[in-house]
Amino acid sequence: MVKTNMYYEDNRDLAHDVQELSVELLGLPLHFLTDAGVFSKNAIDYGSRVLLDNFQPEGAKTLLDVGCGYGTLALTLAKKYGLKATLVDVNSRALDLAKKNADKNNIKVDNIFLSNIYDNVEQSFDAIISNPPIRAGKEVVHAILSDAYMHLNDNGHLTIVIQKKQGAPSAQKKMNAVFGNCEIVAKDKGYYILRSYKEKL
Repeated sequence: MVKTNMYYEDNRDLAHDVQELSVELLGLPLHFLTDAGVFSKNAIDYGSRVLLDNFQPEGAKTLLDVGCGYGTLALTLAKKYGLKATLVDVNSRALDLAKKNADKNNIKVDNIFLSNIYDNVEQSFDAIISNPPIRAGKEVVHAILSDAYMHLNDNGHLTIVIQKKQGAPSAQKKMNAVFGNCEIVAKDKGYYILRSYKEKL
C-alpha cells in the first residue's frame, strides 16, 4: 500500500515539524502544539471556530470528540463548560499532541485513545462532536454520523461542522434519516453546523 501523509492516516514515521499556536477561543487563551501529518497544523481552521462558537452543552456533562486531531475542539469545550471529554482519532501523532495540549493548558480529560471512528469506543456520551475528515471519503463521514446514535445517551446530541460544497446537504439528510431530526444551527462562510438529538423513545 502506498503511504501518503494525510492527517486521517496513522503515519508515525513522518518527519516532525512541531510548532505552537497561541490563540483565543471562546474567550480562553490557549496554546496548541501541532506537527506535520495532522489536520490544520498552521492555524486553527475556520470550521472548528464556527463549531466552537455555536456549540451548546444543553446540560451535557460528557463529551466525545471523534477525529479530535490535536485536541482543539474537545479541550476548548472541556475548559469552557467543565465537560468530561474523551478524544479519539486514528492518527497516533495527533493523539500524542492532544495529550500534551491537555497538559499544556491544564485541562483534565477523561480519556484520549486511538480508535478508527467508534471501533474502540465502548461507552456512551451526552454530546458528540466532529469536524469530520472529509478527505477520508463519504463512507467514513457518514459512519461518524450514523454510528453516533449508538454512543449517545438518551436526549444526547451530535454536533458537526461541514462545508456545503463538501457534503453538508448529504450529511443533513443522513442525520435526519438516523435521528429523525437535524437542524442547521448556523451557516458561516459556507460552513454548516448541524445538530441532531437522540430523543427518548
